[in-house]
Amino acid sequence: METKEITSTYQGGENIDLNTVLLMNRNSTFRDRIKHFNGMIKESIDEKSNLYRRVILSPAGSEVLVKDIYTHEPQKMLMFGSNNYLDLANHPLVLKKVKDAMSAFGFGIGGPPLLNGTTKLHAELEERLSYLKQAEDTLLFSSGYNANVGLVTALISSKNDCVVYDEYSHASFFDGIKMAKASGTSFKHNNAADLEKILQDNTKLRGKNKFIAVEGVYSMDGDTAPLDKIVSIAKKHHAMTILDDAHGTLILGDQGHGTAEAYGVQKEIDITMGTFSKAFAVTGGFVSGSKELINYLRFFSRSYMFSASIPIPVVAGVLAGIEISENEPWHRQKLMENVTYAKEKLSKYGLVTAPEAAIITLSVPPTMNIRKASYGFHQKGIFINSIEYPAVPLNEQRYRISIMSSHTKSHIDRLVDTVDYVWNNFNDH
Repeated sequence: METKEITSTYQGGENIDLNTVLLMNRNSTFRDRIKHFNGMIKESIDEKSNLYRRVILSPAGSEVLVKDIYTHEPQKMLMFGSNNYLDLANHPLVLKKVKDAMSAFGFGIGGPPLLNGTTKLHAELEERLSYLKQAEDTLLFSSGYNANVGLVTALISSKNDCVVYDEYSHASFFDGIKMAKASGTSFKHNNAADLEKILQDNTKLRGKNKFIAVEGVYSMDGDTAPLDKIVSIAKKHHAMTILDDAHGTLILGDQGHGTAEAYGVQKEIDITMGTFSKAFAVTGGFVSGSKELINYLRFFSRSYMFSASIPIPVVAGVLAGIEISENEPWHRQKLMENVTYAKEKLSKYGLVTAPEAAIITLSVPPTMNIRKASYGFHQKGIFINSIEYPAVPLNEQRYRISIMSSHTKSHIDRLVDTVDYVWNNFNDH
C-alpha cells in the first residue's frame, strides 16, 4: 500500500491519526514526532473528537457522573465502557472488607514479597485463586501486564522452546515474546484447524518444548476460544496450554471459575493467567499452575521479583469479590441475561461476532467518522469505547460495549436508541 510523504512540521487540518505518527518514527526527529502527535491531539480537541481520559466524578457503576471535556460541567452518563462487569467496585461487602483489612494490616508492604515478606491475606488470596482455577498454586503480580510478561520471559527461552499463539493475543503477551526473544508462531484467530496444521507442518517446532497460548474471552470481539479443541490438540502434540482468562474469570462457568470451566476442561489447562482489572474492578494479576511451576516463577519472573507486593486494599477487595461470586451467583446470572437482551436489540446494527461473555462489539460503517460519532454518544450520555485504526484495521473499526450486571433493561434500551441516533446522524451513506 502506498504511503504519502509526511512533512516534518505539523500544518493542521491533516486529520493525522496514530498510524501516521508511527510512520513518522522512521525518518523524523524526536522533537518532530512529539510536535506532530500533539498537533493531532489539539486537532481532535478542536473538532470535539477527543474523548480519551474522561474524568469520572462518582463511583464507577452502571450510572456515573462525568466531567464533560468541553463544557467542564458534570454530566450524568450510562456506563457501557467499564470492565466492572459484576459491579464489585461498589459492592458493600467489598468496601467493608477493604476497610477492615486496612485497619488490621495497613496499606501496603513497601517492597517485593521475596525480600520484604508478605501477609496472610496475600497467602489466602493465592489459595483462593488456586481453587478458583483448579490449580496447585498461584503467584500474584502487580498488574495483568506484568503477569503475562513475567510468565513468558521466565518460562519460554529463545533456543529450546516455541510458543504458538492466537493472532488476537493481548499486547502484553506479544511484548513478553519480544523480551524473551522467543520463537513464536501465530495461528488464525480461533481456528483449531490452522493450529493443528502449524504443529504438524512446521519443522522448526520439532524437538522443542511447545506452548499453545490462547485467551478465554477476546476483548476486541467478545468471543471465546474453543478450549475443548485446543486442549485436544495440545495433548496430541505434547504441548503445554497457556490460558489468559482476564475477561472470563468470575463471568463464565456455572461457578464463575472462568472459560475453562465453561468448556469443561479446567483440570486440563496447564497454566492460567488472569487479571484483577476486569470483573474484580481493581488492579493486579496472577498466574496459576503446578506448585513446581509457581515456585520456579517466584525466582525467575523479573516482573514479580522486582515489583512491590499488591497493596492490602486490592488483596482484600479481590478476596471479597471471590466470596461474592460464590455466595451471590445471581450477579453473574443477571449479567448474562443483560448480554442476551442487548445482543437481541443490537444485532441489526452489525455485531462483529456473537457475544459469549460480557463484551459486545458493533462494526462501524465504513462511511462513518468514528471520532465524531463517539462524541455523539457522549452528548447523549452514553459512555462507550471506540476502537479505531490502527489498533484494528481501517475496515474493522468498532465500538466495544461492556455490559454490567447492574444495568437495567431501560439502560440497554437507551443505549440502543442512541446507537440508532448515531447510525442515522453520523453515517455519510
